[in-house]
Amino acid sequence: MPTTLRPEDLRPADRYKLLIGAIVPRPIAFVSTISTEGAHNLAPYSFFNGLGANPMTLTFCPANNADGSEKDSLSNCKPKSEGGTGEFVVNLAVARYADKVSAAAEELAHGESEFGLTGLTPEDSAVVAPPRVRESPLSFECRTLQIVRTNRGAPMGGNLVIGEVVAIHIADDALVNERYHVDPERLDAIGRMGGLNYCTTRERFDMPRGRAALGINPLSDPG
Repeated sequence: MPTTLRPEDLRPADRYKLLIGAIVPRPIAFVSTISTEGAHNLAPYSFFNGLGANPMTLTFCPANNADGSEKDSLSNCKPKSEGGTGEFVVNLAVARYADKVSAAAEELAHGESEFGLTGLTPEDSAVVAPPRVRESPLSFECRTLQIVRTNRGAPMGGNLVIGEVVAIHIADDALVNERYHVDPERLDAIGRMGGLNYCTTRERFDMPRGRAALGINPLSDPG
């Protein structure tokens, strides 16, 4: 019989471990922002996904710090009415600079840039103020539409940042054709598993969609 747990009986840290262990693999948003004072920030977030294509929107979720304060990414990208710049860039986390993605999670002094720590290159964006990562094969420039806070000011409280994509930068060799199909092999993205585990997208398989998929499982054990 499975064990039944209630979140209120668990510490926030244990709830977090269950989430990151069960929601796998998770894509990584390598988010660059700029403070109102002009300081660059770069940080990875693995609670990240697309929301919709019309308008083109995506989201990432920077949890509060252990003391309940906002992470620099959130403080920087929140709307101008709340004291931020209202803009951010989602760069991709890929294999060739995987070590730099992880290194950017280092807790630096406020205003100290992870670009300097990692050696990645800040490149001027086309529309928004925060720089993109020059080395990224794909970057989404975004304007913040809304922030949903699930527990404002609480340790590890969640924040859902919703951004509208206003410009896209993509390397020519990342596209398969003129229909904007992205080549996953050329992209070579990495994702997060539980704990300190990461994964790649190098093992892939095809299946038909819908009812036709029943009984077709390329990963099933033939024995």
